[in-house]
Amino acid sequence: MIVKKSDYKIKKAFSEKDWNEIKTSDSWQIFKILSEFVDGFETLSKIGPCVSVFGSARTKPSNRYYKLAEDVGAKLTQNGYGVITGGGPGIMEAANKGAKKAKGKSVGLNIVLPFEQEANKYIDPDKVINFNYFFVRKVMFMKYSQGFIVLPGGFGTMDELFEAMTLIQTKKIGKFPIVLVGKEYWSGMVSWIKATLLEENNINVGDLDLFTIVDTADESVSQIDKFYSKYLLKPNF
Repeated sequence: MIVKKSDYKIKKAFSEKDWNEIKTSDSWQIFKILSEFVDGFETLSKIGPCVSVFGSARTKPSNRYYKLAEDVGAKLTQNGYGVITGGGPGIMEAANKGAKKAKGKSVGLNIVLPFEQEANKYIDPDKVINFNYFFVRKVMFMKYSQGFIVLPGGFGTMDELFEAMTLIQTKKIGKFPIVLVGKEYWSGMVSWIKATLLEENNINVGDLDLFTIVDTADESVSQIDKFYSKYLLKPNF
């Protein structure tokens, strides 16, 4: 019988392990996690003020949001910001491409996956970091970004978006700008947040101010500039 890889992982999680096996496996995993933190801190601490651009890895160059992300990346660098993406294809590639064309800093925090993602060619060679752990990667986004620009995406994009909003809502990090690009794409989610989360008192009215929705690259960069004009940019924690 052929065992699917996903089934194998589930069965492995439930299998009994002796103490030595648990201790050895977990101890080495801690060192691997620490090495990713060290690599990320050492690389990103040198790059200066940056904005993270999130969006789908599946967006094709023919898609209008690809071109929009490219414009966002270019305009950010023209305004003095470095661009950080998840390092993969789609929206991430487009933002890195725009930054590269505008001769700005182009950073990629690539996640190693069994499918779908390899680091794109528009990242500066000395600014690409490969991660095995999503949570380490997200720490880097939060620590070294002075703002998030979020274009249409899937589960991964939603994960990053709500991580940022949660940390701001709970005051674990400062209230840096979160800009959703594409009113048509995001309107359904925002309506659900207002009609369901707010009505059920699971968020406060003030939480709706955690993000702004725009349609153009100029508008998105303008939101970042408003924040920049008020605060000295530095790591968020």
